Amino acid sequence: MQSPEELTTAFRARGLKVTPQRQLIFRLLAGNDRHPSADVLFATASAAMPGISLRTIYQTLTDLTSMGELRALDVGAGATRFDPNIDDHHHVICDHCGDVRDVYVSGVESLRLLSDADAEAHGIFEIDRTQVVFRGTCSPCRSTR
Repeated sequence: MQSPEELTTAFRARGLKVTPQRQLIFRLLAGNDRHPSADVLFATASAAMPGISLRTIYQTLTDLTSMGELRALDVGAGATRFDPNIDDHHHVICDHCGDVRDVYVSGVESLRLLSDADAEAHGIFEIDRTQVVFRGTCSPCRSTR
């Protein structure tokens, strides 16, 4: 994801309003590796700027996602999470607390090639990207068991 300043410029270039609320959301997402949901962002933003609306959070997330600045993640753990890291990467998810973290795995490209060839052989569809999700227990949850 671009810096908050670059996002401000990009929003204006698209004719989108840049409000103090949106600038706060840009700052909250910058470098955020926690994959927050809209509700988590809303709670954090509300603490910093009482009166910010959940609608503003959702609209800004929608705009950032459509601009390719965020990825919306459905990791099967409830609410959609948002990932400002748009580099090619994968995720680890804790089955106990729901924490989602980035992980970089080498060799995944070969899985995509194999899957793509199999899908094309059956005329199903063309694979655009591969996402691998590892599930397990994070260190903090493991230490409390």
